Amino acid sequence: MAGVTLDSVRKVFSSGGGEITAVDDVDLEVRDGEFLVLVGPSGSGKSTLLRMIAGLEQQTSGDIVIGDEVVNDYKPRRRDIAMVFQSYALYPNMTVRENMSFGLKMSTDLSDEEVNEKVNDAAEVMGIDDLLDNNPGQLSGGEKQRVALGRATVRDPNVFLMDEPLSNLDAKLRTVMRTEINRLQEQLGVTTVYVTHDQTEAMTMSDRLVILNEGKVQQVGTPLECFYKPTNRFVAGFIGSPSMNFFAVEAENRTLRGEGLAYELSAATAEDVAGHTALTFGVRPEDVSVKSASGSSNDIECTVDVVEPMGSVKYVYLRTAETDREFVAEIDGQQPIETGDTVHAHIPEQAVYLFDRETGTALHHRSVSEDAEMEISAATEGGAADS
Repeated sequence: MAGVTLDSVRKVFSSGGGEITAVDDVDLEVRDGEFLVLVGPSGSGKSTLLRMIAGLEQQTSGDIVIGDEVVNDYKPRRRDIAMVFQSYALYPNMTVRENMSFGLKMSTDLSDEEVNEKVNDAAEVMGIDDLLDNNPGQLSGGEKQRVALGRATVRDPNVFLMDEPLSNLDAKLRTVMRTEINRLQEQLGVTTVYVTHDQTEAMTMSDRLVILNEGKVQQVGTPLECFYKPTNRFVAGFIGSPSMNFFAVEAENRTLRGEGLAYELSAATAEDVAGHTALTFGVRPEDVSVKSASGSSNDIECTVDVVEPMGSVKYVYLRTAETDREFVAEIDGQQPIETGDTVHAHIPEQAVYLFDRETGTALHHRSVSEDAEMEISAATEGGAADS
C-alpha cells in the first residue's frame, strides 16, 4: 500500500488553436489506506486528475508521487495501481475466472496454481465464487461490477482508482454496491481514489472529499466539514440535497435586506461580516421551518408554490410575498400543507451562512454541536496541509 501526492499538477489540452486548462495547479496528499473521493460537476477535472494518477494522461506540469517514487514517466503497469471503470471493461470472450486472472498472468511470474488461488480468494470476498465459469454476457450489472472489483483486488495493488464505477447501476443496486465497496476497502486497507459526480456517494463513502470546480480544488475535508463548514458559496451549494438556498442581500448596520428578506443579526454575527456590504445569505432547506403564523420579525411571509411528498419529509417550494423569490424548505412529511397556502418561513440565526457576494468566500458558518465542532476541528488540523 502507498499514499499518493500531487504537487502543483496541471493539465492543459489544445483545442481549436487555443488551450483548455482541465486541471489547474492541484496540490493534494492522499494518505496511505485512505478512501478519498473526487467530486464535482461535469467538466470539473476529476476524471482527468484520476487518469493522470493512473498514467493514462500525461500531466502538463507538476509531479505525481506514489509511495516514495515520482512516477511522472512511468507507464500505468509500472505504477502498481488497479483501476475500475464505469463500463466494467470486461473481456466478453473470457470467463469470469479468465477476466480476473488475466492481469496477474500478464504482470507477474505466479504459477497457474497460485493465480487460481488468488482468484478464488478474491471471488469469495466479492461473493461471485459461483460465477467463475460464466461469461460476462450471462451476468447482471451488479455481478459485472463485482467481477471488475474482484479483478482489481486480486492484483493486491498499492492504489485503487475508481472512475464512477456505479453510475450504470440502478438506484437500489448503487446503494448496495456503495456499502460493499466501503466494506471491501476497509477490509483490504488499500489507498483508494474514487471519482463521482454523485454527492450521495461522495458523502457516504469517503474518509475525505476533494471538491473540484473548473479544474481547481475548492475544498479538501471530511464530509461533515464540507457540509457544515464550506469554504465558499460553490461548496455550500454543491454539497447537500436539496441545495442550499441563497439570497442576495445588502448589510445595513445589523440588518440584511434584499429578495424579500429583512433579517436582523445579533451583534456577534454582524461582527463576522463587518466591512462587507454586498453579501449572500444562505440557509439549508432542512433548517427552514414553515408555520401558519409569524413568530419573529425575521420570518418571511410566503405562498406555497409546490409540495413534493417524499415520505418521511416534504419539500415545500415557497415564493416570497414581496419579490416572488422562490426557495425550498424541508419539513416533516406529516405536516399538513397545501399548494396556495399563505405561510411564514422561519430561519433561525444559528442556521444562517453568510458569504461575500463578489468572491464567494464564507464569512460566517452556521453553529454546530460541540461534538461536531471537535470532529471538524480535528479534521481541519489533520488536513491543513492538503487544503
